[in-house]
Amino acid sequence: MDDVLRRLAAVGPFFAVPYGTEPPGPGFRPLTALYGERLGPYVTEVGRRIGSGPGRVAASTAQLGIASRLWSLGLGCAALAGRVPDLAADRVWWRLPAAGSLELWLPEPADRPAETLGDTVLGNLAVLDAGLRERFGVSPKVLRGNAASGLVGALRVLSDRVPGGAAVALAGALLAEGGPLAGTGTFIHEEGLGVAFVRRSCCLYYQVPGGGLCGDCVLRTR
Repeated sequence: MDDVLRRLAAVGPFFAVPYGTEPPGPGFRPLTALYGERLGPYVTEVGRRIGSGPGRVAASTAQLGIASRLWSLGLGCAALAGRVPDLAADRVWWRLPAAGSLELWLPEPADRPAETLGDTVLGNLAVLDAGLRERFGVSPKVLRGNAASGLVGALRVLSDRVPGGAAVALAGALLAEGGPLAGTGTFIHEEGLGVAFVRRSCCLYYQVPGGGLCGDCVLRTR
């Protein structure tokens, strides 16, 4: 995956991820640690940064951010090479700098078939989601919708920058009837805007002071 990840970094900073046996700095831990004893402090910090406090809104925002990064890495590699890295929770490491968003590192970016992307990302998020439901009361519907939003957001950026249909096919299969994210939203055509994705749940970000509505928010069309 080394060459693929190097090419992916050129797509944009949101798609870039350090990789290799040496971490790009101190403080990195497996995502399994974040999903365990570090989950409460992490959600509290997210809530402090966005001004919502350490409750459901911060928990949902934290999950959406992680989901978006994972989908970006996986879909980007699939679009470039038809292969994806293993993004299981114990294979992806993280740290949160004093300023800026969550940083990721792939110590051993194992090569997997593109068709495994849904299993590896949704399996990763399942561990996170269980903790967020138990500790913060975030509903499964919101968390599934967040996963779909992250997927569509990554696809939207990639479609503008990377030619080919591999990412479209993967995302379509995940969102289609019978797919693991079926029922999370609908694609519509809006006059003057083109194709848009509208969720059937809300990520709760509208409750952040000054947050407003996301582009795919279920409340936007009501």
